[in-house]
Amino acid sequence: MKVLVVGATGGSGLAITQTLLARGCEVTAFARQPQALRGLPGKLKLLAGDATRSTDVDQAVQGHDAVVVALGIRENALRVRLLGSSGTTMDVRSQGTRNVVDAMHRHGVSRLVVQSSYGVGATRHLLPWLYRLVFALLLKPQIADTEQQEKIVRASGLDWVLVQPVNLTDEATTAPAMASADGHFQSMKVSRRQVGDFLADAALSNHHSCTSVALSGAQKGAAQSRAAVG
Repeated sequence: MKVLVVGATGGSGLAITQTLLARGCEVTAFARQPQALRGLPGKLKLLAGDATRSTDVDQAVQGHDAVVVALGIRENALRVRLLGSSGTTMDVRSQGTRNVVDAMHRHGVSRLVVQSSYGVGATRHLLPWLYRLVFALLLKPQIADTEQQEKIVRASGLDWVLVQPVNLTDEATTAPAMASADGHFQSMKVSRRQVGDFLADAALSNHHSCTSVALSGAQKGAAQSRAAVG
């Protein structure tokens, strides 16, 4: 299967790229500086481009079976809130996703998997109060853009999946994340590796079609399991 990963050099983008390669997929890593992924084992194509430029995205999408979007701003959140982003446009999620959706329609690609954020859209009312405060004070522009991104995905008419992880960590856990279609979570942490595994599952199957899925890790001492999604 041929899968395009948009935003492949970010933490989750790298994780999904590694997982897809390990599963034998042909992966195109699309990013502004994809050379950072050079040397990964497997059938990997590196493609330089900017997700906010429609011509770059159009060339990237053609010929793939599925697209995974893992866009975001990697700079310090406080600096971005006070001064704005120095290297990435503030609407990278919504603009990049809109370009992906348009290109997928043009080239007949139907399966779209998008990493969003817990506390956006359907899970907004489930976010713990402390995180609501952080969203409002520190992450307001990014959250507003993610809200717009989700609206674009839901209105796309594609075979989409929205994946909403809670706080991301770099832990090396191999247990699957808890996946919940009703927004429930076990803890407010989940590893990028777990998210990458689930993004790969969503890209390679139709088990979660047109569903928003919350991802979380297990509480300490609790067994992790995949929740039924549908």
